[in-house]
Amino acid sequence: MSVPTSSHAYGIALIAVIVGAAVGISYYQQYYIPELNAKPIIPEKVLEPGSSTNIIIVPGAENPQQQQNFVPKKIEAQLGVSNLVIWKNTSDSAAHTVTPDKPFKDLYSGDFGSNGVILPGKTYQFLFTQEAQITYHCDPHPWMKGEIDVVHGALTS
Repeated sequence: MSVPTSSHAYGIALIAVIVGAAVGISYYQQYYIPELNAKPIIPEKVLEPGSSTNIIIVPGAENPQQQQNFVPKKIEAQLGVSNLVIWKNTSDSAAHTVTPDKPFKDLYSGDFGSNGVILPGKTYQFLFTQEAQITYHCDPHPWMKGEIDVVHGALTS
């Protein structure tokens, strides 16, 4: 004796699979992806520090014999105090870059390094939100080198 099969059972199973897939996709899109791509929670003091750290690219920095190019060459920036770092190109005719020697990605601000060149009279700024020690250079003028040490400030512990 054979058991008759019902097309209703297949229809109900198909509907259950579709509903399950829709629930899974909705969860993935509404909860998993945004959580995965969310920026970390950073204290307001770090996002809006009291002052900035300024680095000047001096005129003549493109000359390999000139000792001064990024001034200061080595700086210490404190989170929540001076972690917004600004490079200003004061050169009269040469464009420069700020390029990390090794790639660095800040969890909040993203990839460190100027996008393209910094034209004379222009600036590049980067907000550091985590401790780091970064050496950098100018791509067109690789003898131009600098270093940034980002450390915890007194108010971010």
